[in-house]
Amino acid sequence: MHRPHLPSTESVVTAIRGIADEYRLEVEVTDDIGADRTSRRTSAGVFAVLDPDGSLPHEAYVELGGTPSVSVRVHPEDDALITVDGVEFHDIPRDDVPVFLRSVYGGLAHVKGRLFPPGWWLVVPLPGDETYKELVLLGALTPWMSAHVRGRKG
Repeated sequence: MHRPHLPSTESVVTAIRGIADEYRLEVEVTDDIGADRTSRRTSAGVFAVLDPDGSLPHEAYVELGGTPSVSVRVHPEDDALITVDGVEFHDIPRDDVPVFLRSVYGGLAHVKGRLFPPGWWLVVPLPGDETYKELVLLGALTPWMSAHVRGRKG
């Protein structure tokens, strides 16, 4: 499914703020600007602010209030890390962040369980038959996740 292109970190943050307004959530944003400040730039030289190509990388960390607890770290490399109640979804494309959050807050996200091998998975379906799922560690089901459990498979 075609999603609007979000060309910058700031455009993703603006989209997240819109979703927060829509669902009446508090939002707190922390910006890290410069190669010496972003989380993936471990090889940045001393006092190096620009990337080798001359660009100024911009990373943002967004915390959304409410239930479930959600945070988004938007990386300058066009992807994001979204954490939902302690479950981390790595490498979410920047353009998928808004629909991912709408799926979580709109009630589409759910937990599926398996008897063998035993385990729980947090499943976030997106429009267009795309689904993200991550393993929920044993004993890490939160009250929100427990309320969103769908059929357990054998």
